Amino acid sequence: MCGRTACTLAPDEVRRACSYRNRGDQWRQPRWRDSDAEKYRPSYNKSPQSMSPILLSQRHFDKNAPVDECVLASMRWGLIPAWFRENDPNKMQYSTSNCRSENILEKKSYKDPLLKGQRCVILADGFYEWQRREKEKQPFFIYFPQTKETSQKQNEDQDDILAPVCNKDISESVHPQAEASPGVCEEREAPAEWTGWRLLTMAGLFDCWTPPAGGEPLYSYTILTVDASPNLENIHDRMPAILDGAEEVRRWLDFGEVKSLDALKLLQ
Repeated sequence: MCGRTACTLAPDEVRRACSYRNRGDQWRQPRWRDSDAEKYRPSYNKSPQSMSPILLSQRHFDKNAPVDECVLASMRWGLIPAWFRENDPNKMQYSTSNCRSENILEKKSYKDPLLKGQRCVILADGFYEWQRREKEKQPFFIYFPQTKETSQKQNEDQDDILAPVCNKDISESVHPQAEASPGVCEEREAPAEWTGWRLLTMAGLFDCWTPPAGGEPLYSYTILTVDASPNLENIHDRMPAILDGAEEVRRWLDFGEVKSLDALKLLQ
């Protein structure tokens, strides 16, 4: 499972970190949808019901957009189904922050958005997982491998609280985690290709719920989970479904060409 993440990049840095090459081999930075950049707040401790940066196809909002155009949106963690009839989303009686990928077709809350192509990518510096021990729990912070420069900066920023243990199965790093103070990266000019912290890209589903009594639509998401890889199973038996690389991200978001059941194969 995944119950805590961190995303410390500023809104404009998230855009740069999501730079991608379109089909014309040109670098593009996804724009934030409407005023969503203002809804996102960088944090070392993001939990369910908080707002997270989400990458998805622009075609969900504009059917005439280029097939490979992406957009950033701020969405609430914990999927609220479109059919939910209460006026308060906090009245959901069960947790939808995670969805087991192998059971996705068994529950209407997840099956409906999957079959509608409502796939998204959750962006984070990494996620936290707690290893159960006899008398305590040891937290670990898990993220993609970084360049030597970004790893060194991370250690400096967090005052050497991280000790590296590599997880080669999903190309992540696993670190024992201590308490850290909230912060964001400094603003800096970015090249066409992002060279800063590589964001973890997790597969998810989203939905749009409108309060029955009227009001602003709420976009929310769930993180898909899979069995833990061998190097993580001693910490927890589940982990987020990781999309490793631009091609996997592209195929997961392309709901037009990549049908739902084919997209699920990316998670195996």
